[in-house]
Amino acid sequence: MASITASLILQDSEIILSRVDFSELDGKTILITGASGLVGHYLVAALRLAYKNGVDISKIYLVTKSKPTNCFVDLTREMPVELLTGDLADVNFLSELPMSDYIIHAAGYGQPGKFMDNQVKTLALNTISTLKLFERLNQGGKYLFLSTSEVYNGLTAPPFKEDQIGTTNTDNFRSCYIEGKRSGEAIVYAYRNKGVHASSARLSLAYGPGTRPDDVRVINEFIKKALFNKRIELKDLGTSMRTYLYVTDAVEILFNILFKSKEGVYNVGGHSRTSILDLAKSIGKSIGIPVITPDQQGVGLSGAPDDVY
Repeated sequence: MASITASLILQDSEIILSRVDFSELDGKTILITGASGLVGHYLVAALRLAYKNGVDISKIYLVTKSKPTNCFVDLTREMPVELLTGDLADVNFLSELPMSDYIIHAAGYGQPGKFMDNQVKTLALNTISTLKLFERLNQGGKYLFLSTSEVYNGLTAPPFKEDQIGTTNTDNFRSCYIEGKRSGEAIVYAYRNKGVHASSARLSLAYGPGTRPDDVRVINEFIKKALFNKRIELKDLGTSMRTYLYVTDAVEILFNILFKSKEGVYNVGGHSRTSILDLAKSIGKSIGIPVITPDQQGVGLSGAPDDVY
């Protein structure tokens, strides 16, 4: 019997199945890195539903950095899955990955604290890993690289278009992440010039059930503080703006980019624009707990953008 979270994710993912044509995966193999992340959970759930509904996927290779959770294992049941655990910054591990018809490179540190604590590895996951994974793509295959909307960091007046780029310098606290993603996009562009069907998806802030307990991104932290501390205390006045996208919408778009893309880069973002303060108030109201703001603007997280669209 599946866990409550796995059951919820599968139920949630029915909407993806109704909006994406998975038929071209019939008889094909697909490899997903970062499979145990939030987006990865829903990629896996959608593939399971597609398989159960008659799409005869030959093999689904799921690459994770560490031992998968019980929820993740529950999602992988009843379909032809092979779990591959290893370090994607290790070229030997990369070279041993199976050849595949479709590759989604979703691995990497998405939490600011983690990518700032692992700067070299963050760069490697978005450059070396991106390059080496192209070597595991079968001829005629399709490749999707998950980039980030943070490449627009420094720009004002959103929404931003794919032909725009931010102003982050290489000495910025977040440059390992932003420049790593930009480099990954450049690699994808180079392979497109060689005739490979490949695209980058600049993913904004996705949310939904399935995050890990150690995920300290703001929406998860607010929920944990509300549940366990019975109050949400902000580090600053919460004036920074964020635009969120529900994870099923994100995954629907990602699969459609993988299968149908004609351009090299796509924005994947939502329309639910809110300030950090209003986000905290919304969570606080739903649980019935107070939101505490400081008397004056605090420091906040180093290098965090004022606006993520």
